[in-house]
Amino acid sequence: MRGFLASSIGVTCAAALALPLTLPAAAAPVPATAPATAMAPATATASAQAAQPTGGARSAPPAAAPDLPGSTESLPLAPATRDRTLGAAPEQGLTRADVHRFSLVGVTWTDPDTELRGRVQVRTRATGTGEWSGWQDVDTHNEDHGADPGTAERDSGHVHGSTAPLWVGDSDGVDVRVRADPAATRAVGNRQSPLPAGLHLELVDPGAEPPAAGARPTARRAALPLAATELPALSREATEREAVALYGRAQPYIGPRPRIVTRSGWGADEKLREKGFVYTKKVKAAFVHHTASGNNYSCSQAPSVIRGIYRYHVRSSGWRDIGYNFLVDKCGTIYEGRAGGVAKPVMGAHTLGFNTDSMGIAVLGTFGTAKPSSAAVNAIARLAAWKLGLYGVNPRGKTYLKSGGGNLYRKGKNVRLNVISGHRDGFATECPGRQLYGKLGSARSTSARFQGR
Repeated sequence: MRGFLASSIGVTCAAALALPLTLPAAAAPVPATAPATAMAPATATASAQAAQPTGGARSAPPAAAPDLPGSTESLPLAPATRDRTLGAAPEQGLTRADVHRFSLVGVTWTDPDTELRGRVQVRTRATGTGEWSGWQDVDTHNEDHGADPGTAERDSGHVHGSTAPLWVGDSDGVDVRVRADPAATRAVGNRQSPLPAGLHLELVDPGAEPPAAGARPTARRAALPLAATELPALSREATEREAVALYGRAQPYIGPRPRIVTRSGWGADEKLREKGFVYTKKVKAAFVHHTASGNNYSCSQAPSVIRGIYRYHVRSSGWRDIGYNFLVDKCGTIYEGRAGGVAKPVMGAHTLGFNTDSMGIAVLGTFGTAKPSSAAVNAIARLAAWKLGLYGVNPRGKTYLKSGGGNLYRKGKNVRLNVISGHRDGFATECPGRQLYGKLGSARSTSARFQGR
């Protein structure tokens, strides 16, 4: 088996897959000191390396590794001047022209179970030109993402409420305003603020790109095992042989494995996330999301956008790792998301109430009115055909998932869903946007064809 893997995809690629010979128990955390037989080989990629606990989301992050820079600046919002004499303030904001360079913004608050009922807008000053952008809306409905109620990740004490992150490009000045919905203001009167407590503006610098392949490594990186930056695409026959080598058998219908950029490939700083991994029994369904981070990015910037979302999910929102299992950019490139092995049933934090036995695929962008690219929709289909195929699941089929609790289904209810569903099918939300949601029927059919059905 080892000889086959080394000859077909290389030892480092096999380590990135991190496939066990037997699937782990449901929601079982894998400790950082797990024996080698339960984890990837010693040449594991960054996706299988342990990391330090994140600690409180409000505490200053430890210094990033010299070759993986990046930072998060968290600034408390204040009541607008005109509201200071009116009792509880229906508007808070901040204007700063002396901040560290950043490219992604979001707003967080103390209680993750409190909804921000209002509007969040930002404008930013571009680094270099000094020009200010127009006001941009930030998606406030991010509470529908996250770990399921009652899980260790949700109950860690580090989780905060948060908006979706917005990609704004290289900036060094910011102006933000958070205005409460008039209905929320009327509901509380002057007794208390209609806005959540502890509002902070999060300014995220995703850091520079990781060194290109073949570049001279730094002293620190040279001491680490070589990590695969991507898993190359395989033919259907090679995919089936790989499944037999790893599992002892292959499912009758499995799509060819697509090319996947690993965490090492997009430059994940593995010190940010928590140690260990959490798995469920299988992957029965795929939930499709949009990141709601805007469409103003180039495909070459996609790794930076992902590093920004990763840092925002961990440092600002207080999650154990990036919430999605996979991400897809507008050019159709697929990226590994939450660590633990791309072929394993890694528990994510993508669809509140339905993270067990599912995977989350997020397309970078916002698709309420903008149409997703055909390349992105095709990538969803290819990824689902392979990953669902590993578990014998038909992308055109239906499945049952048990709700962990949410605003559509009570905890414990068995819900019949499409195998490829939109986020809104499990939670009352606009995600993945009307335009992307409308493409899911096509993605199901295409994915089934990739499986040979």
